[in-house]
Amino acid sequence: MTPDQGVTEPPAAPLPPEGGGAAAVFGDRMPSAHRFVEILADTGVSHGLIGPREVPRLWERHVLNCAVIEDGFPEGARVIDVGSGAGLPGVALAIARPDLELHLVEPMLRRTDWLTATVSDLGLDNVTVHRGRAEEFAGTLSAPWVTARAVARTAKLARWCVPLLTDGGTLVAMKGRSAQEELDADRRDLTKLGLVNATLTPHGTDVLDEPTMTLDLTFRRKRTPAKPRRQR
Repeated sequence: MTPDQGVTEPPAAPLPPEGGGAAAVFGDRMPSAHRFVEILADTGVSHGLIGPREVPRLWERHVLNCAVIEDGFPEGARVIDVGSGAGLPGVALAIARPDLELHLVEPMLRRTDWLTATVSDLGLDNVTVHRGRAEEFAGTLSAPWVTARAVARTAKLARWCVPLLTDGGTLVAMKGRSAQEELDADRRDLTKLGLVNATLTPHGTDVLDEPTMTLDLTFRRKRTPAKPRRQR
């Protein structure tokens, strides 16, 4: 038996899709985006963050799918990515928009170690990795923008994210085709949490065959009615 027998090589990282969509999103930061895909195809797989079968479609289904939501954030925005996992969407956003301030929240040590190493490898100085559950950061970490991808159903996700939102902030939840169905089913719970003005927004219509959908919910902190002053 040779030393190489029984050793499985990681799948090769795919090339960017034809058509220039990736270049349109990442611009002169394409080398960093390509390096991110290489990392995902290598240690992302060996660490269990990405399934081996997902490697051939890392660009379209994962990296570009996340990066295209960059058009939903204003210049210099502070954004929290809840349940960042493989840095999706957080790292993809940080590459596409170096002006954004990204905070990646992830509870698992193995994943936060991987995220920290990946951020260092890519030289991203606009990213901070936080280990812990979202609810543990209530009162210590907040932002006008909170995003998440494939973390939980909308109502449950909202309970985790609302404590991190500043008043008037927006939860940008990446959702698939079930977005409208979840919104209809969870609207009452979302309203109780202070999430209003729900909007379904398509992203990447000129880049992806199937645009990325986000459910955008504005947070309004409930005001406690002032007690009437007692007259003497």
